[in-house]
Amino acid sequence: MRIALLDDYQQVARDLADWDRLPDGARLTVFNDHLADEDALVDRLAAFDVIGVMRERTPLTRSLIERLPDLRLIVTTGTGNASIDVAAARERGICVCGTDSLGFATAEHTMALMLALARNLVGEANSVARGGWQLGVGRDLRGATLALAGLGRLGSEVAALGRAFGMRVIAWSEHLSSAHAAANGVEAVSKDRLLREADYLSIHLRLSPRTAGLFGAPEFALMRPRACLINTSRAPIVDTGALLAALEAGRPGAAALDVFDIEPLPADSPLRGHPKLLLTPHIGYVTEPTYELFYQGTLEAILAFDAGRPIREITA
Repeated sequence: MRIALLDDYQQVARDLADWDRLPDGARLTVFNDHLADEDALVDRLAAFDVIGVMRERTPLTRSLIERLPDLRLIVTTGTGNASIDVAAARERGICVCGTDSLGFATAEHTMALMLALARNLVGEANSVARGGWQLGVGRDLRGATLALAGLGRLGSEVAALGRAFGMRVIAWSEHLSSAHAAANGVEAVSKDRLLREADYLSIHLRLSPRTAGLFGAPEFALMRPRACLINTSRAPIVDTGALLAALEAGRPGAAALDVFDIEPLPADSPLRGHPKLLLTPHIGYVTEPTYELFYQGTLEAILAFDAGRPIREITA
C-alpha cells in the first residue's frame, strides 16, 4: 500500500499519529509543499493507492481522479469536503471517507480576529516592535452587535463566545428559525437588518451554488462605515473584488479574512498589504488537538479500509 499525505505545511503529520501501525509493507510519503498544476500532481500521485488530503488545500477534481489509475482510497480530514469530486471517485470504485472534526478552534480564531480588529492589535504591536508607542483608540466588544451569517455548529459556537463578551448577537440564514435562534440566545433577523445593524459581521455558512457570491457590492453598501467583516468560512461566499472596492468606499470600515479564493494566497494578491485588511493564512482549524484528531482519524480510516472493516464513507 502506497500512501500520500498532501499539504503538510507545518511538517507535523508524522508526529501526530502512530504511523508505525500501518500494515507491513505500507509506504507513507508526506508532502510538505503545495502543487496546483494538474500535470504536476499526476506525476506526483500516479503511483499511490491512498491519498490523504488536508481539507480543501488540494482539490481532487474529476479530471485529476481519472488520471490516477492506482487510487483506491481518499481520506479527507473532516466529515466532508466539497473540493473532492465524490461522484467521479465512486464511478472508478474509489472509496472516499472522512474523519472527526472539532469546531471550536475556528470559533476561537474568529473571536481573535474580532479582538484584533477592535484594538488594531497588529498595528499597535508592530509600532512597539519598531520603537514606537500608541497609535489610536480601540473599541469595546461589550455592547457591540455581532451579526452572524449562519447559526449552525460554528455559528452557534461564535454566538456563545460573543455573548460571553457581552455582545448583542443577531443572526440570519435562509432557513433560520426564530426558535433555533432563541435557543442560542440570538435574535433572528432579516438579511438587510443583519447588514445594517452589524458592528461585526461574521460568516459561518456552507459554500454552495446558493451562497457563492452572497456578499457583494449591494450587501456592503448597507453596512456601517465602522463595521467589520470577518470570514473564516469559505472565500467564495464573499465577492473579493467587491470587498476591495467597498473598503475603498468606506463600507465596511475593515475586514479580516482567513480564507481565500486561491490558497496559498499569491504573492502579488491585491489583498496583501491592504491597510483595511487583516489576513491570516487559513489557520482557523490549525491547532494541535484538531490536527491530532485529523491525522489519527486518517490512520484509522486507512487501517479499517485495509482490514475490510466499515469506515465513514462520504457518498455525496
